[in-house]
Amino acid sequence: MRIALAQINQTLGDLEGNAKKILAFVAKAKEAGAELVAFPELAVTGYPPEDLLLNPRFISRTQECLEAIVRGCSGIAAVLGFPHSQEDLYNAAAVINNCELLGVYHKMHLPNYGVFDENRYFRAGAEPMVLSLGDVGIGVTVCEDIWIPAGPVTAEAFWGDAHLILNISASPYHAGKGEARARMLSTRAADNVAAVAFCNLVGGQDELVFDGQSMIFDERGELMARAAQFEEELLIADLDVDRVFRSRLRDPRRRQEQEGKENEGLKVLRAEPRPPESRPPCPPRLMPGLPRAAEIYQALCLGLRDYVQKNGFRKVVVGLSGGIDSALTAAIAVDALGKDAVACVSMPGRFSSAETQADAKKVAENLGVNFIILPIEPVFESFLATLSPTFSGLKPDITEENLQARIRGALLMALSNKFGWLVLATGNKSEISVGYCTLYGDMVGGFALLKDVTKTLVYELSHYRNSLGPVIPESIISRQPTAELRANQRDTDSLPPYAILDPILTAYVENDMAFDEIVRMGFEGEVVSKVLTLVDKNEYKRRQAAPGVKITPRAFGKDRRFPLTNRFKQG
Repeated sequence: MRIALAQINQTLGDLEGNAKKILAFVAKAKEAGAELVAFPELAVTGYPPEDLLLNPRFISRTQECLEAIVRGCSGIAAVLGFPHSQEDLYNAAAVINNCELLGVYHKMHLPNYGVFDENRYFRAGAEPMVLSLGDVGIGVTVCEDIWIPAGPVTAEAFWGDAHLILNISASPYHAGKGEARARMLSTRAADNVAAVAFCNLVGGQDELVFDGQSMIFDERGELMARAAQFEEELLIADLDVDRVFRSRLRDPRRRQEQEGKENEGLKVLRAEPRPPESRPPCPPRLMPGLPRAAEIYQALCLGLRDYVQKNGFRKVVVGLSGGIDSALTAAIAVDALGKDAVACVSMPGRFSSAETQADAKKVAENLGVNFIILPIEPVFESFLATLSPTFSGLKPDITEENLQARIRGALLMALSNKFGWLVLATGNKSEISVGYCTLYGDMVGGFALLKDVTKTLVYELSHYRNSLGPVIPESIISRQPTAELRANQRDTDSLPPYAILDPILTAYVENDMAFDEIVRMGFEGEVVSKVLTLVDKNEYKRRQAAPGVKITPRAFGKDRRFPLTNRFKQG
């Protein structure tokens, strides 16, 4: 049997456009000789639709688009995701064969953790489903269903005699998730003596990135085929169904499991595939996974590109300080969008060194982007003069530092308003975690590209980018981090060194470790207490931050939700 997995990049809410793309991939699958083509979870709408699902017109238009897709699936079977309204609303998979909607599978396990809140919108299904396409049994599942060891996969394989478990998914990316996902899918295949085909979404949707990397495993749990990461692709593979049958004959576990069991609650759909045709064998495509830095870099590029293009922006603008965060942001923007879609702005002030100004110019030259210089000193002097009567007798402090950041933010927003450019905030996760950032200043922007990237990872990604071609000067990478908002300022004046800060943040923010646990990792209690206090008291800043690409298991935003008014203290 030849199967096609359509790893597509949808635009959420573009129902007609999504349907058109689905039909184009159906045609490609037919041309490749596939009997079955699968599409990702909620392929018709895009994922996650969130409160669009509460709009009856959105649901009815989705149904209209699904009907058009069904009419276009002549001579092939297809499985694709859509929201199904049937007394309640279900996260569903439409099972189609030769222009007929044979049935609808309802997702049985609804995730309600991390970025997921499917219980808010959907009712859980209760019936496993097997499509008998000629002599081949195909178990239908949606995303979370396959992560459950004794879930519908077991019912479909053991009691429904499914040779293939098909999983349509919208599984969001974070660094390293692909490896964990592959181990899980391999285990499901081997445990159930069934081939497993996993069709994943690809593309950026607000803060989420979907990495694709659709995969097919044989009944022994061995990887047969894998699609590329972060790219649209139609993955084709030939499955040896007879080998699955022979493997099962040698496996006494199946007989023991099936004794005394009935197919209660299991729904079986029956259909005939299109007549077999002469076709050459399909060599398996087995794309290697990307190394860690390359994977994260590509995720950031895809997340930015889709956010910009799907929201109709033509150009982005980056405030280029001569520091490493803004240099990396500019480099990613150029790699994602092209140099003509990126403008960089240097806004030197009285504390900006000649070295950082020269480095900012060098980055812009290396990237080949439009470079604008807007000195802030005249504006800063005007602000100080205006505030002088009120501030009389008071020493300069963080107020004057933040004024400079807010002037720069105002200038960037003026360019945004005048030319329609999207401002990219350049702050990293380390700074945002502890509030080492200025509201309405360096936090200004429509998209915060490095929002989930720690400072130490910023350096790692900068080295990786330079390995592809040097664009970030070594002087930027080797310089001690500084905001340059007062004389001789260094980040370490206010924060622990990032080599100490970042592991503490990972332990607390991503792993929910308590004060005592973090201290037992080898960190000084006073330092840990300071960091945790800073994280807790700066939730109000993070609530006002721009969205940014999620690349860790727990990002700020949907992943981590804490009250603003909160007197619970760690340590």
